Amino acid sequence: MKNSWVIFKTDIQNISRNWVAAILIGGLVFLPSLYAWLNIYASWDPYAKTDQIPVAIVNEDAGAMVRGEQLNVGNQLVDTLKDNRDMDWSFASRKFAMEQVEYGDFFAVIIIPNNFSEKLASVVSDNPQKADIEYYVNEKINSIAPKITEKGATVIVQKVSSQFISSVNGVIFELFNDLGIAIESDLPDIQNFENYVFKMEKELPTIHKLLTGVHNDASSAQKIISQANSMVPRAEQITTEGLSSIEKTIDFLTKAQNRLNELAPVVENDLEKVSEIAQSTNEFIQNVKLDFTELDRVKEDLDNKITSNIQIVDSIGKDLNWLKEVANSSNDSNLEENSVEQQTKLAHAIDRTNELKAFLQEAQTNARTIDTLIKDKEQQMQKTLNDLQKIAQNTSVQLDAFINEYKNTIEPTILSEVAKAKKTLGNAKEMLASIQSTLPEVTRTLNSTDAHIKEGKTTLDQALAQYPYISEKVNQLADRIRKVQGETNISEIIQLLRNDPQAERSFFEEPIVLKENKLFPIANYGTGMTPFYTVLAIWVGCLLLISLLATDTNHESSISERAVYFGRLFTFSAIGLLQSLIVTIGDIVLLGVDVKDSFWFILFGFLISFVFMSIVYTLVSVFGDIGKAFAIIMLVLQIAGAGGTYPVVLLPEFFQAINPALPFTYAVDIMREAVGGIVWQRAIRDASFLLLFSLAFLIFGTFLKEKINRKTKLMLKKSRESGLFH
Repeated sequence: MKNSWVIFKTDIQNISRNWVAAILIGGLVFLPSLYAWLNIYASWDPYAKTDQIPVAIVNEDAGAMVRGEQLNVGNQLVDTLKDNRDMDWSFASRKFAMEQVEYGDFFAVIIIPNNFSEKLASVVSDNPQKADIEYYVNEKINSIAPKITEKGATVIVQKVSSQFISSVNGVIFELFNDLGIAIESDLPDIQNFENYVFKMEKELPTIHKLLTGVHNDASSAQKIISQANSMVPRAEQITTEGLSSIEKTIDFLTKAQNRLNELAPVVENDLEKVSEIAQSTNEFIQNVKLDFTELDRVKEDLDNKITSNIQIVDSIGKDLNWLKEVANSSNDSNLEENSVEQQTKLAHAIDRTNELKAFLQEAQTNARTIDTLIKDKEQQMQKTLNDLQKIAQNTSVQLDAFINEYKNTIEPTILSEVAKAKKTLGNAKEMLASIQSTLPEVTRTLNSTDAHIKEGKTTLDQALAQYPYISEKVNQLADRIRKVQGETNISEIIQLLRNDPQAERSFFEEPIVLKENKLFPIANYGTGMTPFYTVLAIWVGCLLLISLLATDTNHESSISERAVYFGRLFTFSAIGLLQSLIVTIGDIVLLGVDVKDSFWFILFGFLISFVFMSIVYTLVSVFGDIGKAFAIIMLVLQIAGAGGTYPVVLLPEFFQAINPALPFTYAVDIMREAVGGIVWQRAIRDASFLLLFSLAFLIFGTFLKEKINRKTKLMLKKSRESGLFH
């Protein structure tokens, strides 16, 4: 250690005796201070001169009409900014402003669009829209300026928002004031309304029961109308078919009537002919004389006459059957009046005709057997002839009775019944035609009624569906009214509504006032950056010293490398302490940095200078020029990773990881304690880590310098042979 002090004294004497060395050392002592002072002064208070940053304002707001009054927020904002000195505001057109901001003459452009006031005014509509302000910034000009101009744009938005909220709330509270006055005058009506709500709450079950009953009745009516509607097409079909059947029946009866009128003379004529034939036959049979010589002729004549009579009687029977069918057709048309009597008479006439036909056929048969009977039994033939005469006589009598009955009974009855049937069918036709003409009106009425019932039922469905909600809300309202009546005095509410609108407007313009409490107040940005730049200047001073001064001496061989290491360490540390003293005192005196603990600020500077010098000196003393590179690398890493300008948590993960291992981290932190106010727990921690760094490098230099120097000297010699290194 004695030799180390000798080396230190020798260095001090050489500096004092050599004026060139003294001047160089003096420059090295002051030069790091300039680095710190200039940077601190440059960043002293950058936000104090934002009024020199050019920002353009483009007002394109066309204004808007609000409740009959013209509103132009853009013009109001321009008038406000003309008296504002936060920035260098310029008012220009969009085209000019955009050209200048692209060129760089304007840092930013704020454009108020033409619908700005219109969107703000939409707050009174049922579809309020947010207003927009366009902001253009040229970030190429400077890295900090965009942040400052952005803050200016934010302030403008906040100011407009604050004024707008204040204005809107002012209007609202003026309305509240008017409302309070109105409520006070309408207080009796309010009390009546409360009574009405309570009454409605009481009557709600009855209302629900009534709605349910009406709904059920509507459903029943709807079913009945639906059934009636479904029956209308069938009724239309029945009336149409009925009319068609009646038309056909009337046509048929008309034809039958015409046919009867046509047949009546023919039938009467035929009956008369049959009667004449029967009489002739009877006379013939009565006058016949049994002349066997003329048997064949008599037989032939008799057979021909009987055959003719049978054909005539058969024709009459067919006509009577046709009349019976006509009567049956009229009965199919549901015309049953006198139908039994008519059927009975026709059946009787047909039976009589069939009997007459049977008699004639029997007479013909008997006549044809005369020849055989004559040949076989003459007496029996005579008897048969007598029987034939009786039959012919009876046939004549029956024909006369039938003709009389046909003329007096059958023919008038049929014609009368046909006429009655036509009249009845005519009445039925008129009735069905009337029904048919009424059916469209019935359909329209049913459809209209069904539509009205459906509409009413829909309304009832909606009412019943909403009933639970209405019931719940009415009950809630009633409960709320009772609760309010128990908790709140409406007079107090009226008094609240009648508060001063201007006072309320002022409150909502700035409802919250930020009460800032600075625990460790920093005067300005320069003061905040002083710890970082001071620490950086001390490290730079160490680099300057090891760059210009030699770490080895021309000592005698008897002096060890360890003694040289400590001897020159004392010299470097002494110069480093001078550097620290000048830079810290200069911060306080020359720049006027507001340091809370000046003594500790200077003392902490000494500590940092000694620690940094022990690190940098050891690196260069042990590794030579390689150590200088190590010291520069450490400087670069520490500037980025020590958190001197930005919080460590904002740095990349790599720098966050190496931050605890950097001397700068603790040096900057302990200087901040002195500037802002010391928390001794942190200060002691920082000082302890700094001393550990120093101790580690001192131990490293003490025990490894000699061994490592043997190898570095060979490398140094080899590098000097290149002519590029000294």
